[in-house]
Amino acid sequence: MTVYGIHASHEQIHPADLLTAVRRAEEAGFGAAMSSDHFSPWSARQGQSGFAWSWLGAALQATDLPFGVVTAPGQRYHPAITAQAIGTLAAMNPGRFWAALGTGEASNEHITGDVWPRKDVRTARLRECVDVIRALLKGEEVSHDGLVTVDRAKLWTLPDEVPLLIGAAVSTETARWCAEWADGLITVNTTPEKLREVADAYRDAGGKGKLHLQVHLSWADDDDTALAIAHEQWRSNVFRPPVCWDLELAEHFDVVAEHVTPEQVAEVVNVSADLKWHAEQLRTYADLGFEEIYLHHVGQDLIPFVDAFGEHVLPEVTA
Repeated sequence: MTVYGIHASHEQIHPADLLTAVRRAEEAGFGAAMSSDHFSPWSARQGQSGFAWSWLGAALQATDLPFGVVTAPGQRYHPAITAQAIGTLAAMNPGRFWAALGTGEASNEHITGDVWPRKDVRTARLRECVDVIRALLKGEEVSHDGLVTVDRAKLWTLPDEVPLLIGAAVSTETARWCAEWADGLITVNTTPEKLREVADAYRDAGGKGKLHLQVHLSWADDDDTALAIAHEQWRSNVFRPPVCWDLELAEHFDVVAEHVTPEQVAEVVNVSADLKWHAEQLRTYADLGFEEIYLHHVGQDLIPFVDAFGEHVLPEVTA
């Protein structure tokens, strides 16, 4: 059966309020949670960016939900530090934690002052990081000289079971590449046709594990309010790669988003006041083979969304 979880968006919501929301989500019937991992928001309007790893420790203790995080080792995080963070959370919470690894965005990674590499270099760097992280989580001592450098690193606190390392992809090319190393795939909502292409690319290349989907949505008591929330909070997030990869500051995103219309936002966010319509979209995603679906209400007040979806949507899609 498909698991329906909640997405915790650190770039939009204060971590204390996020913790309240995921606890409420567990009470409302959500079966899992996942977290972003940002240093900077996508827009000054979003206005937050708590440290995901600190928060995850608290959230795992405050709930019984399994959690995942989407993170980018290689620049802001040395892969040995990422491995240590993953290993500690997994050791303290057996079977309840996974990490999705991606190549990252300049808006988070530029802070180191290092050059932001080309996409092909970032991809190669991530592949090295995956091997380093896996070896460390198995208890091996690792030295590595390449796009990342590791000198005799060893994790002294290890989980009993190595947690899943999921591949993050939005294109068929990246999905096929993730199949080489990943324990599952995570992508974001788009048209059913494109989602099927990404899922098929992963499976056809031999990809194993579950298919995960993050769904951006906006719900309110009426359609106009739902659309206004989406436009206010998410209009900086409509840009395709390489724009979303390469802009450095929240202010840059706000400038390029000045003329984005509500209708353009509705192309990437499921916007509706109709809870049955939202349930139909989720059933479509499940029918495509996505086994874990994480709902990201793009507004900053999560409690009304959690309560409404817990009462009206989750029973529809889990019946």
